[in-house]
Amino acid sequence: MKISLRRAIVVPVLVAALGLSACSGGSGDETADTSKNRTGAMDNYAVGTQFKATEPLSFSVLYNDPPGYPYKKDWLLWKAMTERTNVTLQPTVVPLSDYEQKRSLLVSAGDAPLIIPKTYPGQESAYVSSGAILPVSDYLDLMPNFQAKIKQWKLEPEIDTLRQQDGKFYLLPGLHEEVWPDYTLNIRADIFKQQGIPVPKTWDELAAALAKLKQAYPDKIPFSDRYQGKSLLNLMGTAYGTAAGWGYGDGAVWNQDAGEFKAAATMPQYGDMVAYLNKLVSDKLLDPETFTQQDDQAIQKFVTGQSFVISGNSQEITTYRKTMDSTLGKGKYEVARILVPGGPAGQLMGGSRLENGVMINAKAKEQPNFVAMMQFVDWLWYSDAGQMFTKWGVEGTTYQLKDGKPALLPGIDYNGLNPGAGKKDLRKDFGFSGGVFAYGGSTELLHSMMVPAELKWQEEMAATHKPVAVEPPYPLSDADREQATLLNTPLTDFVNQQTLKFVLGQRPMNQWDAFVQELNGKGADKYLKMVNDAHATYEKDHGGK
Repeated sequence: MKISLRRAIVVPVLVAALGLSACSGGSGDETADTSKNRTGAMDNYAVGTQFKATEPLSFSVLYNDPPGYPYKKDWLLWKAMTERTNVTLQPTVVPLSDYEQKRSLLVSAGDAPLIIPKTYPGQESAYVSSGAILPVSDYLDLMPNFQAKIKQWKLEPEIDTLRQQDGKFYLLPGLHEEVWPDYTLNIRADIFKQQGIPVPKTWDELAAALAKLKQAYPDKIPFSDRYQGKSLLNLMGTAYGTAAGWGYGDGAVWNQDAGEFKAAATMPQYGDMVAYLNKLVSDKLLDPETFTQQDDQAIQKFVTGQSFVISGNSQEITTYRKTMDSTLGKGKYEVARILVPGGPAGQLMGGSRLENGVMINAKAKEQPNFVAMMQFVDWLWYSDAGQMFTKWGVEGTTYQLKDGKPALLPGIDYNGLNPGAGKKDLRKDFGFSGGVFAYGGSTELLHSMMVPAELKWQEEMAATHKPVAVEPPYPLSDADREQATLLNTPLTDFVNQQTLKFVLGQRPMNQWDAFVQELNGKGADKYLKMVNDAHATYEKDHGGK
């Protein structure tokens, strides 16, 4: 799931040895002494070097196990990884549904594996004060590929958002060369064409399109969404210049003109967004069940022709089409991903170039093979060769190069990339592109795994939409973080509850000003002061940019 970096979490050029402290003055980064922990490490490891431990090693790893392509111990992934690196991973396999809870329990109890992937930026903050996870920014001299990509792609501002109050960061995030948009609206393009409705480019144009659909199909509600409206609100929040839904997070939004953070739900832009949705619902253009129904219910309405618009990511459209082949019949429909609609703030592209990444158990630094482990992590997650391996697999076995570009071998498919390929799946049968190792990378690598229609969509988004600016950091102290949680948890619940009431018409829009006052009465202004004070302190102590 691609969503905004900080908002995902409610407060809870070859370079071999270029430290990030050189890029972020006063950052607090150090170079720790690792001279005695070099068992199995390579002496000449650098960008472009294939990592291979000088003796067989094994490292424990927490493995997020999704139901769509469950873990298999006999995957080619594991065998080929060991052949390349002389490292065998020992996974602690945890179902996706329990992953965050299990990770928290293991880290808190001191029983976590050494390598802890699939951790989103912000989730590491809860473990910093206990000393359970490593301040990885102190060990960047061991990770030349990680450093090189940050320098080459100018990711320093994004990395700074990870820094804690001590100026260090404790998560090795997935790194993207560019912002990667994924979620948008899917439409029944055949119905739009049939009714002579242009593909909407803005939220206002969408409202006009929905009104025409309602006129043509008065017995149907044209837009019925999934994700309980959280993806819709996230997309709209960006377009309106605020934050909502999946993107709401802790509710703090940076205002460049004012030079301070604002409370998202108290902003006039948030009120305008809510009023827009309220009108869609009252005009029976947006299904009120959008905000309460399960995904399957929303999908069923769309694939049976009861609705004509639904949210989804690049993979979901393939699922919609497969189902609609059965419900409506092949060739009797057309589904298209539209460009993310623009709004009052412009044609914007939300999200971050940082992805979920890796925490390192603090105990790892005491291991005799610590340096080799960090080299291994650097190669597997951050080198071009490691990313190619974890995404595409083994050349000649799962893919081949055609004119210098990878292509799946006959009989193997991945997300419709090789349609009609047969029974083998790159994830299910081989373990590659599974999500634990395969995040991040160059735009070229990302695009290499896209079907032509998705590649065209990505190129059009890049040409027409401007990425949202990176917000500055505001790391909280341990005491402030606890107080912030006490304040912000009920505030967020209240915002979600009242937003829904306004949208559904259960509370009239003429009470919006009263709602803003209620928010401040519940501590929104106090929380915002805490955020702005933390930002000012960070700027003063660490020379933030």
